[in-house]
Amino acid sequence: MRGPLDDVVVLDLSRALAGPHAAMMMGDLGARVIKVEAPGHGDDTRGWGPPFVGEEGQREATYFLSANRNKESITLDLKATDDKDVLLRLVDRADVLIENFRTGVLDRLGLGIDELQARNPRLVVLSITGFGHDGPEGGRSGYDQIAQGEAGLMSLTGSGPDDPQRVGTPIADLLAGMYGAYGALAALHERDRTGRGTVVRTSLLSAVVGVHGFQGTRWTVAGEVGRAQGNHHPSISPYGLFRCADGTVQIAVGSEGLWRRFCTAFDISPDLEGMATNPERAANREKVVELVEALFAPWPAEELLAKLAEAGVPAGKVRTLDEVYAWEQTASQGLLIDVDHSTLGHLTLPGPPLRFFTEGAEVTPTGHAAPPTLDQHGPELRTWVADQP
Repeated sequence: MRGPLDDVVVLDLSRALAGPHAAMMMGDLGARVIKVEAPGHGDDTRGWGPPFVGEEGQREATYFLSANRNKESITLDLKATDDKDVLLRLVDRADVLIENFRTGVLDRLGLGIDELQARNPRLVVLSITGFGHDGPEGGRSGYDQIAQGEAGLMSLTGSGPDDPQRVGTPIADLLAGMYGAYGALAALHERDRTGRGTVVRTSLLSAVVGVHGFQGTRWTVAGEVGRAQGNHHPSISPYGLFRCADGTVQIAVGSEGLWRRFCTAFDISPDLEGMATNPERAANREKVVELVEALFAPWPAEELLAKLAEAGVPAGKVRTLDEVYAWEQTASQGLLIDVDHSTLGHLTLPGPPLRFFTEGAEVTPTGHAAPPTLDQHGPELRTWVADQP
């Protein structure tokens, strides 16, 4: 597959989700990604199910399929001399190495970062941990939901302060992967100037704190601790989920101009007491919600969405995932890809979220490869490294 990174070789020693997601992002852009897995069982996510798909003896976890497209798989026992030699030969050819071992594990295997970069000075190493490589809890292992809680995200999510909820996807892992890929690409760019690789470090903790956004400065600057408050924005009103005649709709009245459009559409004054400005509406959120739901009560959702669209007020429905993937807009953005899996046959997968254009023509990488079976490319990769001097 041709793409912006088609001259880059990525060696993916990570497992579970954060590191594999970073490697997959680079594979989506054309990089050759070689996934190194433990013999016998491979990446932990190969066993994370249900659901599993495929015939008995060839079953694959859909969890694994979500994070490992556009990769080749080789199994290596890093404690075995011959396999370690194969890995080191792969290091010689790699531009980026991704790992998420607990701090110190690679050193104990004789594969510390200093040793790797002494062997290949141009190597960029992306290292992802749960809570950071140093500090008082630097060696602590991290899983997504634990990180969501420890990094404050769960305290902001839920129906109220006494109802902390995890985000419905492993968002700490995914964000760490995204930040990691972003850092690795920056390091590759720097290498073009310096000729040497660097080490990029991030963590699940760092990734979640990195997206606190206005909730972070709400505390660090204003001294306010944000709390979960359901489906309504703490600083903008009306902005959230509202009931109507046969369900719910969401609106985002993010400016005073939009507020006036909204009021005009529903024949109410924009200067109602306590609602004339956004700060007033945010302070009187319960009254605003009550007003909006009273206005929406006679309207079926589809008719209401059409009315809001005509008024120029941003609005939408809450779709289930099957509805999202059946939506023509999703397909139009290249968010579904078709691949041929070596044992499962034809698969449709969620696709990469980036598109590229040159001189008005789309040049987004296509021809994606299915996630590999365990050691699917082991023999050819061993031959490839054996052929090098």
